[in-house]
Amino acid sequence: MEKTEQMQGRAASATRNDAIGQAALLAVAVASGIAVANIYYNQPMLGLIEADFSQQPITGMVPTATQLGYALGLFLLLPLGDLVNRRRMIIGQFLVLAAALALAALAPTAWMLVAASVIVGACSTVAQQIVPFAASLAAPEKRGATIGTVMAGVLSGILFSRTLSGFVGEHAGWREMFWIGVPLALLAAGLMYAMLPHHQPTSTLRYHQALQSLSQLWKRHPALRAATIIQALLFASFTAFWTILALYLAGPKFQLGADVAGLFGIVGAVGIFAAPLAGRVADTRGPHFVVWMGAGLTILAWLIFGVWASIAPLVVGVIVLDFGIQSALISNQHIIYALEADARSRLNTVFMTGMFLGGAAGSAMATFAWGQGGWPFVSLLGAALGIAAFAIKFVHHRRHPAVVGH
Repeated sequence: MEKTEQMQGRAASATRNDAIGQAALLAVAVASGIAVANIYYNQPMLGLIEADFSQQPITGMVPTATQLGYALGLFLLLPLGDLVNRRRMIIGQFLVLAAALALAALAPTAWMLVAASVIVGACSTVAQQIVPFAASLAAPEKRGATIGTVMAGVLSGILFSRTLSGFVGEHAGWREMFWIGVPLALLAAGLMYAMLPHHQPTSTLRYHQALQSLSQLWKRHPALRAATIIQALLFASFTAFWTILALYLAGPKFQLGADVAGLFGIVGAVGIFAAPLAGRVADTRGPHFVVWMGAGLTILAWLIFGVWASIAPLVVGVIVLDFGIQSALISNQHIIYALEADARSRLNTVFMTGMFLGGAAGSAMATFAWGQGGWPFVSLLGAALGIAAFAIKFVHHRRHPAVVGH
């Protein structure tokens, strides 16, 4: 065990010595955004997809299937980042992603689209191969800022994917949006081939040992457990909003199309600035303060959504919600990456799997809440999830004050 840890330490040090420059950091931020965008294309287009498959109720599960696929990919693929040449794996995942998007575009039935969505979600986890890779290349005192830069790319992909897919879906069709995703994935593969440094594995564990170690990491680190559960709840709140937004806007109160729903992605673009800012604050003041703030902003956003049912409050609430969720995400990642330097991919596996399981649950619960009581029930659900996240952070702070620090 000691020999293995020494080998891991040397590998990690070697990786840091190959730190990438600003051009490569920008490239990985762009590629991360392209990757993660694929799991959000379907949300503004859900009404269009349901209309195309009107006799197949399973269509409503497309966003949930994509989130579940992402969680599955995180659990099964992300641990490999510590074990194999991460550069090759990243390029390979982008190539498979391109094929999965083509399958979604060609899907003749809703069941086929759901199956393709699972594969798209699983392959889109390449974004989460890139984030710990960048964190490993950063000096400890700059890790938060580096993560923030890459996550700004991720957030750009999340937000502008909705704008792009809403516009393309409304004016060309939902299948055309998936076709557009194919060359974008191939472009990202080319960028990674050209810009990523070579990377040696940081662990000598076998694949089954790496999977087994996930439960050990979960048991060993209370901070990992708290960060994962908190972010899962906050992300559930986030996906609840975006899953139902297009349906809410298309209803009798607003009667707006998918393109307008997509435009809300631009409104939420202020969150792009939150990512680097949250990273710098986490480097200086500590990441825990930012998690508190993120949970509080999430609750505030749902109060705005629930109390004022008009476009202007929706715009304000989107800004507050995106700022809060992304700030908490950056800071929780900052917390977990500091736990074990040689297990960052596996730590990220636990964290991101939990987060996207929460996202899938949020989509499913929001669909149920919408069917039972419309937007007021969805607003109650979103606020309750934010309150639960705040409460867990409070309990963790009381039980582990020495760990939490701030």
